[in-house]
Amino acid sequence: GAAFTCLETAFRLDALHRQMKLLGEDNPVSKLQVKLEPGVNPSNLMNLFTYEKGYCFVYYLSQLCGDPRHFDSFLRAYIEKYKFTSVVAQDLLDSFLNFFPELKEQCVESKAGLEFERWLNATGPPLAEPDLSQGSSLTRPVETLFKLWTTEPLDSVAAASSADLTKWRTFQTVLFLDRLLDGSPLPHEVIKKLSECYSSQLDSMNAEIRIRWLQIVVRNDYYPDLYKVRRFLENQMSRMYTIPLYEDLCTGTLKSFALEIFYQTQNQLHPNLRKTIQQILSQGLNPLPAIDTTAVTTDTPAMVLEDKVSEATNGAISLRDVNVSA
Repeated sequence: GAAFTCLETAFRLDALHRQMKLLGEDNPVSKLQVKLEPGVNPSNLMNLFTYEKGYCFVYYLSQLCGDPRHFDSFLRAYIEKYKFTSVVAQDLLDSFLNFFPELKEQCVESKAGLEFERWLNATGPPLAEPDLSQGSSLTRPVETLFKLWTTEPLDSVAAASSADLTKWRTFQTVLFLDRLLDGSPLPHEVIKKLSECYSSQLDSMNAEIRIRWLQIVVRNDYYPDLYKVRRFLENQMSRMYTIPLYEDLCTGTLKSFALEIFYQTQNQLHPNLRKTIQQILSQGLNPLPAIDTTAVTTDTPAMVLEDKVSEATNGAISLRDVNVSA
């Protein structure tokens, strides 16, 4: 329903604005219509701006119609006309204005500040965002729980009893964890109590949720839960769930820990993923040597945090052989 759509949109727009802070509002990849240079793979330009900024533009078009059912009729006609063919943005906009001649007469494509051309070619955030007030029944509990955990002094009893995450929608839990990620590093008392309340619950949830908790663990150097990071990376081969963790591990004080996990799991990884992780691990280091991970024993300790040879990696690689700057 509308409430769930607003919840999902809030989560996705949060991610969009987080990406924008990292890249900057003037970054050309924030355009909806990015000029393809020779030799550039179009898939490399598919990003949050493509999807979420594009969603905001399509939502804006739907609002111009007044009645969502009219917009649905347009979409059905558009899909029927162009099915099994390639299209560009202008095809959509021309079809839209032809389907709604009254909007064309009003020159909605040139409305100040919301020009179609600006939507497509300007950098930065969406020119307009959806009204998410209908999702308050699902987003308000998230905001309340986040404030309870981040308000000083911490009342962990009140925070823990405020909500049952096992009864939440996935997007509610993800949105809550994303807010905690944005606020990391957190005070040690907070991360300790969060772990006591939620860590075991989150273990049984899906990868979208678990990776966010593990990123919180890494960004807060919370050693008691690091074994869960190891276990996750030993069993997860997906790019979208491995790269963020390796980036966080290498940004903080746990690069040697990341190196050890990589050397134990690299033969399981797709070659492209393995190369990307090697690039992450190599930042600021000497080139990483190739190793035979069959020499690594399986009964490894929970974690290695020092730049020394562990029994698990003996005969494979010494972490002292790599200039670890953790």
